[in-house]
Amino acid sequence: MAISPLLSVKPLPYPATCSPSLAEDGFGVVVEGVQDINNLTPEEFQQIEHLLYPHGVVLFPNVDLTPKGQFQLTNAFDPESVEYGHGAVGRPEAKSILHPDLRNIPSQPAVQLIGNGPISEAHITQGLPTPVQLKHPSHQSFHKSTISDEDSAAGFTRFYRWHIDAALYERDPPKVTTLYGLKMPVGGPKQTVRYDDGTGDELEASLGATAFVSGAKMFELLPAPLKSVAVRTRVQYSKSNSTGLGMVSEGLETTRADLPPFEEAKIKTYPMLWKNPLTGALHFQVHPSGIESLHIDPVPAGTPITKDTLYPDGVHLTDLEAARALVYSMQRPAISPEYVYAHEWKPKDLALFHNRGVLHSITGAFKPDEQRAFWQCNLASTDQPVGPSAEDIAKFV
Repeated sequence: MAISPLLSVKPLPYPATCSPSLAEDGFGVVVEGVQDINNLTPEEFQQIEHLLYPHGVVLFPNVDLTPKGQFQLTNAFDPESVEYGHGAVGRPEAKSILHPDLRNIPSQPAVQLIGNGPISEAHITQGLPTPVQLKHPSHQSFHKSTISDEDSAAGFTRFYRWHIDAALYERDPPKVTTLYGLKMPVGGPKQTVRYDDGTGDELEASLGATAFVSGAKMFELLPAPLKSVAVRTRVQYSKSNSTGLGMVSEGLETTRADLPPFEEAKIKTYPMLWKNPLTGALHFQVHPSGIESLHIDPVPAGTPITKDTLYPDGVHLTDLEAARALVYSMQRPAISPEYVYAHEWKPKDLALFHNRGVLHSITGAFKPDEQRAFWQCNLASTDQPVGPSAEDIAKFV
């Protein structure tokens, strides 16, 4: 559709380390010229919606956003959705692992305050008792191995966890996440994100940068035999490695019998590939930390089988270590430094990202008194992601 002449649309400021293919694919855009981000006209929203789905990430620099405006913008992508994507989390009584990371804004409970350090400014805390003590999650609390204190002091860090914003139980993944930067370190020395997986891969990023990768690129990079697996696979989730991609298998997982009470019907199983609602492209959208098993369908009847065909008869892959290893091998190429856009935040930056088309991870580690404050909003969807069509399967098997 035609873009209003009042809106300026340009590519993200890719660093020199990024592959030219990101720009060629149009991954991410910067939009300026919106008159009032809190009160979009129907025409403005339609234009933004038609930018988000093809480009994955839409950045609005230097906008004045309110919690109400943020909820309205997020809700516009799925008007029947009203509940935060993870349900009742962020409150002191909630026994969620997310509790140290976020707090509900009282006037807009689906908007969360996230960040690090003691935050007292009233325009940020919006009625929460102050100071609000926030904790920036880092690889130090999630990975099996961590960077040494000496290397951390020298500016080395890791991705925290590559993921989709999704509960993966009872609630369906949000269509969009909005993230509004309020307070953060600006202009300091860069950090080096290390992969520490034997490849020597590293990525330069600002402290607390949010890293994004394209799920469409993740699928595109797969060799043909793995593309065939991807179009035939459904991922069953349950109620990290040094790259922040998935989990290390050590046989330490809690058994189903030892989990808190759960309902089998609420366990989520989604296609490995999710179809873009606007472009029809297939996006590799797997939350690698929550995998329980993989359901791989057999190749369609009449399909020629070659020595390269994987799982031609199909399989329910319940060996967790094998399932994780397979998904890791499929996702790892797309998080290589040349395919990662790590956004360097400035106050009043607003980022929208297509949560069903990109994966993201935060980076860096903050000291307890270092301040970082954002509002985040995503809403549990009213529908499930759509997987590959019969035509898609026929094309890639």
